Amino acid sequence: MSSTSLRIASFNVENLFSRPRAMGSAPDDDGRDILEAHAQLGELIAQDTYTDDDKKLILDLLVALDLDRSDTTTYAVLRQVHGRLVKRSKAAVSVVADGRGDWVGWVELTKERIDALAMTHTAQVLREVDADIAAVVEVEGRIALERFAEAAIVDQDRNPLFPHAMVIDGNDDRGIAVGILSKNAYPLRGIRSHVDDRTPTGRPVFSRDCPEFTFDFPGASTLAGSSLTVLVNHFQSKGYGTPADSNARRLRQAERVAAIYWQLRADGAEFVAVVGDLNDTPDSASLEPLLVGTDLRDVSEVAGFDDGGRPGTYANGTASNKIDYVLLSPALFDRATGGAIFRKGVWGGKHGTLFEHFPTMTAPVHASSGHAAIYADIDLS
Repeated sequence: MSSTSLRIASFNVENLFSRPRAMGSAPDDDGRDILEAHAQLGELIAQDTYTDDDKKLILDLLVALDLDRSDTTTYAVLRQVHGRLVKRSKAAVSVVADGRGDWVGWVELTKERIDALAMTHTAQVLREVDADIAAVVEVEGRIALERFAEAAIVDQDRNPLFPHAMVIDGNDDRGIAVGILSKNAYPLRGIRSHVDDRTPTGRPVFSRDCPEFTFDFPGASTLAGSSLTVLVNHFQSKGYGTPADSNARRLRQAERVAAIYWQLRADGAEFVAVVGDLNDTPDSASLEPLLVGTDLRDVSEVAGFDDGGRPGTYANGTASNKIDYVLLSPALFDRATGGAIFRKGVWGGKHGTLFEHFPTMTAPVHASSGHAAIYADIDLS
């Protein structure tokens, strides 16, 4: 883009180099059960004291992860670095630790590499969208993102298109985080994390984080001297836990993002974008605090926004799959000239024929992601 325009994008890349096997090659129902067992076990073993009921549940969850007989299985690994959580014999398996202080260790999910063509197509999406600032969801960390940008998202002279990359590790113990890429004209000026924001019961509000990334507008633009703040989010998925619990957690997350947004505005920030995978639809009660309770506007409301006839951003692009967002403060929305949903990296339908995709995508495994990228164009003249 030029100095007279700004493109802000959001793209859930579903990991760059590696992904927990339970999220990839495991059947959907099995993978969901594994992820739920892993999350619940992680919370249990962090407790100071294990009651008899806790020990029984810990053992049940180890069985669910196939970790009752071995520390290493197809989908998970039990790291017992010092002391022991469990004792195994031919006759039985028992939890021998009485609390967190009796052992040092954790349970981690086994990872597998992303298909090479899928990595190529992820980079191709980011090149073709050609955003000045691109929020990325489900990345493994800053070094992974930086290496990916330096190696794969380059111009014809092999110069990185995004020399600035930042990720703050969040609350997801699967190693999934949210981050940002930006071009030369938009070096990162400031960062604020909300990884420690807590509910009244002490639980983290955000599944990952809600980082605030702040940029200065280029000196050649009419907004020189002003700043842009981008809040990147990945709300609680519908796929794990009970619907009531996940809806409630998304609601808390939306309420907190709305509060952060209003505080930014009260502090004088005019140009604010809230972007990312919010994992729910615009008419949902969970997102109401953000979509109705603030003056943020969805880029899809901008005249000239191109959704290709499909309002959704995930899978086949139906309305029930509109879960990725670029939300703009009034000062940004008033300058918005358009935007689009970019689907070429998504496999549409059983045979991939619902919409155009990259010609080198010949199977679902080659898709860059199940999510399309979405972007907004802002006039800076």
